Amino acid sequence: MKKVISILLFISIGLFLSTTFPTDVNACSCAERPSVESEFQRSQAVFSGKVVDVMEKRSIKGFMSKSVLFEVSETWKGVKQSQVIIATGQGGGDCGIDFKVGNDYLVYAHESDMYGAKSLISIICDRTSELSTSQEDLEFLGEGKPPTETVDLTDKQESSHQYIWIAAILVIAIVFIAVFKIMRKNK
Repeated sequence: MKKVISILLFISIGLFLSTTFPTDVNACSCAERPSVESEFQRSQAVFSGKVVDVMEKRSIKGFMSKSVLFEVSETWKGVKQSQVIIATGQGGGDCGIDFKVGNDYLVYAHESDMYGAKSLISIICDRTSELSTSQEDLEFLGEGKPPTETVDLTDKQESSHQYIWIAAILVIAIVFIAVFKIMRKNK
């Protein structure tokens, strides 16, 4: 029984230590807001749309980010589908934009692995803003086109919490197997 307690204590300490050490942090500083023309040129995707869902995610490196699902209204560049998912930070120094579900935005996005896997991202240094405050941009961009391909990306919008639950279940299963083997060995 002492072995079981020792093993459980060892596992508990390991789990505690693995979750308490701080992770690396990214800081964000924007020198100057780019012009509409330069932002359009450097962006891989420019579209307007309504935020359908915002989910928090944790990258493999431990960084927290947000995955934002948009219903696309108009597109000017790089987006043909009726829905698109972009990544952004949490805000507070990591370049993230505080997207609100139900609000309409004009989004400038580019590909980056800043928030984990390579994906479209939009950050506070971009010209992304609520559609109601984007008059200068809309005058330059002109009339956009509607998306040409209807898709439903709701299933692709997955939470990182499911991975935490899977990991927790695996750890519990390993502990039970270890305890079972030790008890069986001691008989």
